[in-house]
Amino acid sequence: MTGEDLPGLSKTRAHYCNTCGGDVLFTGPALSESCPYCDGPVVLGTQDTGYETMAFIPFEIDAMYAQDWVKRRIAAPNDLEDIVAKPRVAGLHAPFWTFDSEEAVEHWGQYNVGSSSNRRTKTTKGKMRISFDDLLMPASPDVPPFIRNGILHDFESSALRPYRESYLAGFAAERHHQRVADGLDSNEADKRLLIRNRVKQHINKSGVNNLGYHTHTSGIHYRRILLPIWILHYEFKGKPMKIVVSSIDGHTYGERPFSIPKIASYSGLLSAITIIIGLAWGAGGLL
Repeated sequence: MTGEDLPGLSKTRAHYCNTCGGDVLFTGPALSESCPYCDGPVVLGTQDTGYETMAFIPFEIDAMYAQDWVKRRIAAPNDLEDIVAKPRVAGLHAPFWTFDSEEAVEHWGQYNVGSSSNRRTKTTKGKMRISFDDLLMPASPDVPPFIRNGILHDFESSALRPYRESYLAGFAAERHHQRVADGLDSNEADKRLLIRNRVKQHINKSGVNNLGYHTHTSGIHYRRILLPIWILHYEFKGKPMKIVVSSIDGHTYGERPFSIPKIASYSGLLSAITIIIGLAWGAGGLL
């Protein structure tokens, strides 16, 4: 289904960012001429030819959360509230993979036993099965690590809904341009780390070393999904900053300035309180 098939909506348009190289889609009226990722200018690109999105999570947290977050920061400059109130907060559905798999793992390693003066090395080996459910992996190089690791990593897959293009009207989205094989390759480093950690837990010995394993993977299932984020770009004294909010649960990554006078005032107040407590403690000891 395209935008032409949706009553009252204009055609889906692909835009290319001249700054970061991202390809972003707009369904319905375009709300911005700037890239949600980097705030750079975008130009009309070729019509999207990405792979089909399977599921998405709709926006839950209001866009004002990004502005409210920065206003609540301790030692924020007095004019920061007015500065962040001016830019528009961009809503973006960022592309991800989720992968399920079953792993039959054969592992081996060593661990130390005994005291420091009588330490011995023992070997261990065994077999185990590991199930992975909804391992999350960005499906675009434009998704920064802090979005995936900082605010979206622990998303609830039960919140996913079947994808309908009409649900994205008024928001930007980036489609999936990776094949399944590309997604599995990108996911491999994460999976290796998780398997090693599960094997260590299974061995349940301290100081495990020289750990190795073989795994046979089966039961692979995947979904191409879109997850909602708000991105607020603003400048403070010529320095670009951004705030990114997960619209699923409000988890936030933010760049913010500090007021030097306020920090000095807080430091002075904290020092005074520390001195008063110290004097009171000392006086109490003399009684």
